[in-house]
Amino acid sequence: MEHTLALIQQAHEGDKNAREQLVEENMGLVFMIGKRFLGRGHEMEDLCQIGSIGLMKAIDKFDLSFEVKFSTYAVPMITGELKRFLRDDGMIKVSRSLKEISYKTYQTKEHMEKKLHREPTIEELAREMQMDREEIVMALEASSEVESLSKTIYQGDGTAICLMDKLEETENENEKVLDRLLLEQGLKTLEKEEYELIRLRYFEDQTQVKVAQRLGKTQVQISRMEKRILKKLRQEFLK
Repeated sequence: MEHTLALIQQAHEGDKNAREQLVEENMGLVFMIGKRFLGRGHEMEDLCQIGSIGLMKAIDKFDLSFEVKFSTYAVPMITGELKRFLRDDGMIKVSRSLKEISYKTYQTKEHMEKKLHREPTIEELAREMQMDREEIVMALEASSEVESLSKTIYQGDGTAICLMDKLEETENENEKVLDRLLLEQGLKTLEKEEYELIRLRYFEDQTQVKVAQRLGKTQVQISRMEKRILKKLRQEFLK
C-alpha cells in the first residue's frame, strides 16, 4: 500500500516513470475486469487498452487522503471506461489511432491547463504535441460527444458523478441475476456482526462513526473490520 501511494505521489508530481510503473503493476486488475466484457465484439487487447485509460484516469484523480486502497478506487473507473467505450463505440465509429490521439490530446490539455491556469489554444496544443493543427481538431471533434457525456457534473466525498451516470442504462438481465447471486452467496459467509456492519454501511449508507456507535466499537475498529470483510468478500467472489 505504501509503495503504491509513494508512486502515486511521484506521478502527481510529474514523474512519468512512476506513472508507467503504476500502470504496469495494475494491468492484472485491468485484465481481470476486461474479461467480464468479452464476447461483445471486441478482442481482449482492445478491452485492455481501453481499460488502461480508466486506470490512468484513476491514477491522475486519486486523492492521497482517501481512506481506501487504490485498487478499490480504480475498479469503478476502469469499469466505467469500458462501459462507456462499449456504448459509444456502437454510436460513433472512430479509428483506434484517432482515439489514441484524442486521449493524448486530453492528457496534454489537462496538463497545460494546470500550467497556464487557462484552457490552451489549438495552436498551443499542436506545438506542445508536435502535431498538425488539423490532426488536433479532428481528434477533439471525434471525442467531443463522448467527452461531454463523460464530463464530471458533481464531485464530492471522493466520488465523481458524470453526465453519463445520470442517463438510464439498459442492464443485461443475466449479469444482473449473476451479480445478485454472487452477492447473496458472499453475504452468507459472513458472521452476524460482519453482516450487520455491511448492512449498515452499504445498504443503509451509514458512516463508520454511526456504525461504531450502533455496534459499540470505535471508528478505528469498524474501519479495520470493514477492510477485512471486504477482502473476505472479494476472495469469495473470485473463487
